[in-house]
Amino acid sequence: MGPVEQAQVNGVAGEAWRWEPSADKPVRVGISACLLGQKVRFDGGHKRDAFLVDTFGRWVTWVPVCPEVEVGMGIPRPAIRLERGDGGLRLVDPKNRKDWSESMLAYARAKVEALSGLGLCGFVLKKDSPSCGMERVKVYGGGMPRKEGVGLFAQVLMSRFPYLPVEEEGRLCDPRLRENFVERVFAYHRLQSFFASSWKLGDLVAFHTAHKLQLLAHNPKLYQELGRLVAQAKDLAPGQVREQYAALFMSCLRTLATRPRHTNVLQHMAGYFKDRLSKAEKQELAELIRDYYRGMVPLVVPLTLVRHYVRLLNVGYLAGQTYLEPHPKELMLRNHV
Repeated sequence: MGPVEQAQVNGVAGEAWRWEPSADKPVRVGISACLLGQKVRFDGGHKRDAFLVDTFGRWVTWVPVCPEVEVGMGIPRPAIRLERGDGGLRLVDPKNRKDWSESMLAYARAKVEALSGLGLCGFVLKKDSPSCGMERVKVYGGGMPRKEGVGLFAQVLMSRFPYLPVEEEGRLCDPRLRENFVERVFAYHRLQSFFASSWKLGDLVAFHTAHKLQLLAHNPKLYQELGRLVAQAKDLAPGQVREQYAALFMSCLRTLATRPRHTNVLQHMAGYFKDRLSKAEKQELAELIRDYYRGMVPLVVPLTLVRHYVRLLNVGYLAGQTYLEPHPKELMLRNHV
């Protein structure tokens, strides 16, 4: 266990809750193998994604999966597709009329159980894939194909791990979706590390306190529900607390943070400085926050000044907030939201 994880176990406040890089990259993320450049596609090719491999890959350990190869389809192979018939949704090789549905489902169930022991913190799937696509996969049968399906492996994966951050590489081209996914991956890692420890109620309070502003930026309603859950935790069994907190925590972060909610959090943090800054300093910070709200500058601009004042004025509560650095700053994700 590294120093950050140990600090979390002990419920240490302050900088211990912030992200720190680890040489052995303990954050494991599943991925469709073709996105890493592995030549496992039906045509013998790949779909290497530069952001995932060259940028995000510096901070995580990839766990590659190719359901179609691992179920025995071979390389190269006939293209497969989802078809809807009287028996429901099927995974079919239309050229040879071979039905892979039962084989794929059996493989997927076994595979996700094997993955459950690896402590995955996220999964990136190949869009449009009849095995891996998480949404809007073409379904054939009864006229023109309709984009309404989910890949069979993806179905089993998301059902087995309902709180796991899952995305498609195509959606990660959207800066807001990209930042949200990466943020959830590292938050899920912290959550798993925390609940894997011998935690006590005071430790849960410390964990929740450190994430308050991050949660508030995503979903104020679920933020309030989480607060009530923590307040009532003494009356619940530890297993109930763990299950309910994890569900609400990850559901909250799944909601995209908006410009108005980020602005609310920035103004909340600025309130901690109001009696310690000069009139000109307060005006500069307020103007930067307004510029962000109006879409004139990215989030990183006012946030950089806030972080400066947190350090300069030694504001302990804010220094311990994961909101200030929810993922490695080298990814520069907040330069684009």
